[in-house]
Amino acid sequence: MIALSVNLNKIALLRNSRGGNLPDLLEHAETCIGAGCKGITVHPRPDQRHIRPEDTLALADMLNNRGEVEFNIEGNPFAGKEGRYPGFLALVLESRPDQCTLVPDGRQQLTSDHGFDLGKDADALLPIIDQLHEAGIRVSLFMDADTRQIELASRIGADRIELYTGPFAAAFARSPEHAAAVYMRHVEAAHTANDLGLGVNAGHDLNLENLLLYRQLPYLREVSIGHALVVDAIARGLVPTVQAYLRILHG
Repeated sequence: MIALSVNLNKIALLRNSRGGNLPDLLEHAETCIGAGCKGITVHPRPDQRHIRPEDTLALADMLNNRGEVEFNIEGNPFAGKEGRYPGFLALVLESRPDQCTLVPDGRQQLTSDHGFDLGKDADALLPIIDQLHEAGIRVSLFMDADTRQIELASRIGADRIELYTGPFAAAFARSPEHAAAVYMRHVEAAHTANDLGLGVNAGHDLNLENLLLYRQLPYLREVSIGHALVVDAIARGLVPTVQAYLRILHG
């Protein structure tokens, strides 16, 4: 069964736009869990545009003793201490999530838009992956659907990959033919990952329409969805929206 991990970044962004604690991040996490999701994802960035370090720690306190719900922290492993931001790796090691998804997003990026180039980053990632493993944290790498890169992810000790689905979503929006071509590259990538012993996650721009096709990806264990889910929740309500995504994933 494919797990749904709800990304709470946009909930935090809305809260931050006015100050105070509305909407309440922990209450919304509880609502998503009550609706049936099996994971909560956050992506704390140094500029604290949405998820803040204190949010991450509060969610860790709430989730780390609930074995049925996975806590996933994603972000740039090379982001260092900056003001009240303690550095990504320090925050993860203090929070001790079930999974850490390492993402090569730069400071100026609006959102994550590419996977790792492990020809360049493998040596720098090796000690970080080792440190996370020593803390008992599963490591996933944000990757393009590139079999050569996925082979490198296996060599440096990743447990899973998260396939970057932005290109698939863009192709789906253009036409079924474009989507099918990109989807088949993801199928090949998923087979390669599984053959290498890597678990397969996916995320970015998945929604209620394109997920009907993408859920069929071989070996898919988990999808992380935030922006589209929150947009849908404005019209549908949060609980019905989470349940609608779950119906697709489990259908």
